[in-house]
Amino acid sequence: MSRILVVDDEPHIRDVICFAVERAGMNPVAARNGTEAMMAFHRGNIDLAILDIGMPEIDGLEVCRRIRAVSALPILFLSARDDEIDKVIGLEIGGDDYVTKPFSPRELVARVKAILKRAGGGEQQSSLSRGPVRLDRDGRSVAYGGVEIGLTAVEFSILAAMLARPGMVFAREQLMAAAYGAGIHVADRTIDSHIRNIRAKFAKAGCTSIVATVHGVGFKLAAEPGSDA
Repeated sequence: MSRILVVDDEPHIRDVICFAVERAGMNPVAARNGTEAMMAFHRGNIDLAILDIGMPEIDGLEVCRRIRAVSALPILFLSARDDEIDKVIGLEIGGDDYVTKPFSPRELVARVKAILKRAGGGEQQSSLSRGPVRLDRDGRSVAYGGVEIGLTAVEFSILAAMLARPGMVFAREQLMAAAYGAGIHVADRTIDSHIRNIRAKFAKAGCTSIVATVHGVGFKLAAEPGSDA
C-alpha cells in the first residue's frame, strides 16, 4: 500500500485529500505544516508527497528543496493560485506535477497514481542507452559518462521515452502521455519546464546536449548526447 504524505495547513483540504487517497487504496500520512512534513519524510516509508505551496513559515517550495537535496521522492504541488510563476518554480525545483485549488479529488488521485506508476517502472526494456547516457528502469537510475543524475519520476519517464525511440520527434502531447499517462492533460509550459530541468541536470554532469528542440513540432533526443549536435 503506497504511503502518501499530505501536507496542507487547511484542515478541510487536508481531510478531503486524505479521504480521497484512502478511498483509492493508499495510506495517507497527514502533516499540518512544513515542519511536520519534514519530520514525516525523515521517518521514512513515504512513496509520494502532496505539498501545499502557500503554507506559513516553511512553505511547500522550501519543503521540496529540502527533500530534493537528499531524495528523488515524487512530489505533487497544490496551490490556491493559478499562477504560472508558481507552476514554473515548483517544477523547476523538482516537482513532478501541479494541481490548482479548487481541485477534483478524483483528478488529484489520478495524477498521484500516474506519478506512482511512472516511479515504479513497467514491463518495458529495463536498460536503455545512447552514447554515454545510461538509463536503468529497474534501478530507477540515470547516468552520463558514469556520473549519476537525479531525475524526478516525470523527468525519468520523459527521458526513457526518448531513449526508447532515439530518432523520433515527440510532440508535447506525446511526452505528456509518456510522463503522466493517458487521460491526464497538463499545460505545454509544464513539459517545457521538465525539459529544461533535464537539460540543466545533464549540463551539471558535463553533457552539453541531451534534448534537441524541433521548432514547431516538439523535442527529440540529441543526435549525439554530450556533443553540440
